[in-house]
Amino acid sequence: MSLKIVLELDESDLKHFSLIMQQACAAAADAQPEDIVAAAEALLTGVSDRHIPQFIESRLGNLRDLIDMIQDEEWRLPEENRRRVLHALAYFTEPEDLIPDNIPGIGYLDDAIMIELAVRELGPEIEAYRDFCEFRQQESTRRGVKAKTTDITREDWLANRREQLQKRLLGRPRKSGSDGKSRDGLFKLF
Repeated sequence: MSLKIVLELDESDLKHFSLIMQQACAAAADAQPEDIVAAAEALLTGVSDRHIPQFIESRLGNLRDLIDMIQDEEWRLPEENRRRVLHALAYFTEPEDLIPDNIPGIGYLDDAIMIELAVRELGPEIEAYRDFCEFRQQESTRRGVKAKTTDITREDWLANRREQLQKRLLGRPRKSGSDGKSRDGLFKLF
């Protein structure tokens, strides 16, 4: 038997968590990026041998993606996005959680909420990174090599995406003008 519990955070709740995140960022302002990442890694290591609820476990998978985005040399996250991800990870440098992690069942709830807020903020970046990782894995399989040791780059991924978009554009039906005639003539220069 399962039990469904829904948490709904209203604007004031979100402001509260946002303030906590701002405080964590301020406290971690002098921290080195590798220390911020190490603190997030420590959270993942700390839960690896514990039984945690599935809704928290799924958020921790998102935390893994955020860490990987920072550490993946082939992804080469742009500096502005890198700062945004590090700010999202700054919460995990705080030794005092809102809810102590050792409380069974809910100890990681505050961490899951912070991860969820980060995912909402960084959704497009995470989606692009996951797409890149999937492409890298598929391309590695196609080439018959291991994903981590190949020279499959972000540029390869971008070139593949560009090619897909161009093929999609070529396959689109051409729209006609309001008079029902094709607009092709408008773009023919010669």
